[in-house]
Formats: sequence, C-alpha cells, structure tokens
Amino acid sequence: MIARGAAMFAALSLGLAMAAGPVQSAKATERTAVWTEVKWPFLMDEWGAGRAFLCKAADCGSDATLYLRVKAGFCNCAVGVTDDDDLDRVADLKLLSDAFVGLADGRPISVEDMNGRSRPYRVALPLWRSQTAVAMVLHAKCDAVVATIVADRDRLAAAEQDALLFLNHGPVLQWAKVTLGY
Repeated sequence: MIARGAAMFAALSLGLAMAAGPVQSAKATERTAVWTEVKWPFLMDEWGAGRAFLCKAADCGSDATLYLRVKAGFCNCAVGVTDDDDLDRVADLKLLSDAFVGLADGRPISVEDMNGRSRPYRVALPLWRSQTAVAMVLHAKCDAVVATIVADRDRLAAAEQDALLFLNHGPVLQWAKVTLGY
C-alpha cells in the first residue's frame, strides 16, 4: 500500500506539472475562472502533499482556493462515497479545521467517468472569521480524488462550478488519470 501511494504521488507530481501555471476553464458566462497553482500550505500527513490552486477575485468574483489530492485505497471499491457521513470522513476539511458543519445535504457529482459527492460547509478557521468550503470526493476504483474549495459564502456555488470545470480541464483530468493508473 505504501509503495502504491508513493507511485501515485510521483504520478501526481508528474501529471500536475502539465497543469502548472494559469489554466482557464470555459464557462457560458463572460467571466472565465483562471486557476493558478500555488504552494501546498498544509503539513505533510499520511496522504502526502497535494496541489493548491488560487482563483483571484478578478477572475472568480472573490478569491477562491482549490486544494486537490488523491487518497489511495480510501474509498469503498464497489460504490465509492454515497452519503454525507462518508463524505465527511473522506474529505480534507480537517486540513482546514476540526470545526466544520454541513450547510446543506450533499449531492452527487461527476468528473468524466468518476462519480462522487459534494457538500457545502461552514468551517471555523484559526485566526480568521468563519469561512465556507465545498468538499468534493470522486470515486475511482478503490481510490478517491479529494477536492476542497474555500470561498466566500455568497460565491460558494459559483466557485464549486468553476472548480468542477477546472477538474474537467485537459491537464487536470490527465493528472487524475495518470495518478489513478487509468
């Protein structure tokens, strides 16, 4: 399991190198979200470092941050993440804070052939005011692609849509496929 995780992390680094720099996601509106890769801000844990992307207010209506990583072998192989309890357990919200609460029920999402679940949360961030985030977990075989979007509450739904479009973007989708061994 450790060797597989190391191999997946190496693939993650290689695959996302293709996505370095600003990446635009096509949207049916005049505004185009531009996600720029920034340094992963969290301490190392058992899942390794992930990737972080920032969309500035000029491009996303308000600043939004996307944290993305893979959790190998952390998902129910047969059905993935099917309810909010699973989502709470697998998501990376604890990277932000141990104090988070769902704002609404989760809903099904998909990125190409990966299915999963998404849910908005209120998160108490240390030294900051309370913030909102969306946790997304996508199921790929026995693995999970975990995304966390942090944005202002009034822009949270738009930031989630922008992040889903970004995840469906060629280089990021290629990263996911390489990382997951597709």
